[in-house]
Amino acid sequence: MKIAFVGKGGSGKTTLSSLFIRHLAAARTPVLAIDADINQHLAPALGVDEDEAAALPAMGAHLPEIKEYLRGANPRISSADTMIKTTPPGHGSRLLRVVEDNPVYAACARRIPLDDGEARLMVTGPFSESDLGVSCYHSKVGAVELCLNHLVDGPGEYVVVDMTAGSDSFASGMFTRFDMTFLVAEPTRKGVAVYRQYKEYARDFGVALRVIGNKVQGPEDLAFLRAETGDDLLVTVGHSDWVRAMEKGRPPRFELLEKANQAALRTMRAAADAAYEHRDWGRYTRQMVHFHLKNAESWGNEKTGADLASQVDPAFLLGEHSPARAN
Repeated sequence: MKIAFVGKGGSGKTTLSSLFIRHLAAARTPVLAIDADINQHLAPALGVDEDEAAALPAMGAHLPEIKEYLRGANPRISSADTMIKTTPPGHGSRLLRVVEDNPVYAACARRIPLDDGEARLMVTGPFSESDLGVSCYHSKVGAVELCLNHLVDGPGEYVVVDMTAGSDSFASGMFTRFDMTFLVAEPTRKGVAVYRQYKEYARDFGVALRVIGNKVQGPEDLAFLRAETGDDLLVTVGHSDWVRAMEKGRPPRFELLEKANQAALRTMRAAADAAYEHRDWGRYTRQMVHFHLKNAESWGNEKTGADLASQVDPAFLLGEHSPARAN
């Protein structure tokens, strides 16, 4: 199942996504973690030291290789150069699986040990000096969207994406790629403003959205979040000495995380599992095509010099039983 963590900058979404990843890894479940935030902090939150985090391969830097691999033998895609971030798979495309080895993971992913388990980590990569003033960050996130469009995940397999802050997630169709979106909100007016905006944008696309209250210090904070988010409030997280130690680079073993916060993580996983049971592969595929056609008409056709609508394979349905990958 695919899970997104969103929220305003500073809300604690990276911290909570890292805790959730650790929780999954501790249970020995397959987990693919992706840092899609412009501020690349997920690796350090997972215990990777700063030098190693800076040396992680950037997905954006390998975008041509990713496109060429995913294109496979799809006759509707004339070349990797005509693929854009929303290009959907079709018959002949290569698909990604959570539990496998493939050239995309070999180039872009690294295994991160986490106590008794591990996670496979991919990062978009930060802005470089050459990007400043000439590049849009969404061109880097496009590598994530393309991979998600070609990724087939099953029950008991988790893809956790730390998304860019605020409503920037809506600059593409990637916000529809998830079974569950956890919006991390502080008990402040700014914190819940992002929630309202996200819910309004996502309403017409069937996005499963639950609020995780963070930095909740007492009954007044809890009452505020309940009043502002209603039934969307799933659980709250308070102060954590474990997190404070982790932020200093000295995390204890994960099993020592406070019991209340462990319980919150179990509640989040149960909500994600329940959402996956309602995965509609047909709607998932239709939404993918919808945003591809919008991007093709808006800018893709002009940029590539091709009719990108012709890339859509009307007979293809992405799902657990999708046709075998091309060799």
